[in-house]
Amino acid sequence: MIHVRAPATTANLGAGFDCAGAALDLWNELELSEGGGDADAGHLAVRAFARLASPDGFGFTFTERIPRARGLGSSAATIALGLVAGAEVAGRSPDAEELLALGLDLEGHPDNLAAALAGGVCLTWEGRVVRIADDAPGVPIAVVPREQVETHAARAALPETIAHGDAAFSVARAALLGAAVASGSAELFAAAADDRLHEPYRAPQAPVLAAVREQMPDGAIAATLSGSGPTVIVWAEPQSAAVCAAQLTERFPDTDVLQLSISPTGAGQL
Repeated sequence: MIHVRAPATTANLGAGFDCAGAALDLWNELELSEGGGDADAGHLAVRAFARLASPDGFGFTFTERIPRARGLGSSAATIALGLVAGAEVAGRSPDAEELLALGLDLEGHPDNLAAALAGGVCLTWEGRVVRIADDAPGVPIAVVPREQVETHAARAALPETIAHGDAAFSVARAALLGAAVASGSAELFAAAADDRLHEPYRAPQAPVLAAVREQMPDGAIAATLSGSGPTVIVWAEPQSAAVCAAQLTERFPDTDVLQLSISPTGAGQL
């Protein structure tokens, strides 16, 4: 039996649209058994598995903990599960970039999948994956609404063009984001956590973001929309994370508040 797991992810981290992501310590799992019956050929994990090995004759049993369609990379984790399980069956040890290339067309954009495969905080561009840190300058607290947001619908809300001033604003924050994560600076991270490229256009379907930013809880460093939303990640000072999470739980009773951590490792065998 092969038993693998893959983490949830939060993508963009503010201005790092489609190029920045972080692995979260919240895991989906796959148990692969021989002689387990016919696999669902349309399942994302099975399709990813088939890029490396034939799924015929294997049974696929999933444990899902990552909320679906909430901006926490559930589809990327599913693809990562299939890729790493397929590599095990094929007797191969591809690196994160090789696996990203194999699964990217299934995911559609690289930031979630890169972080799910490599772990830590990652940057990705033109097929490259670089883990720039094992941790972030703040503790991630996920505020997860019950409503779902489909990625394709959230992308449809983005305009074809934006003003030059908004582009310059986001470029500056993206540069700050890279510097903040690489240096571990909470001050730079707080300055980086704003965006004019995607967040303003997704905000109507993620009202928690504006509510949190209007009144930041005690100990909060920053708040970012997680992927396409509607989940919001509140980044807290380590010593204040529990207090911050408690305040968010009280303020947003119709959400699930999850105090998480960055996982320094990505998808792999258990």
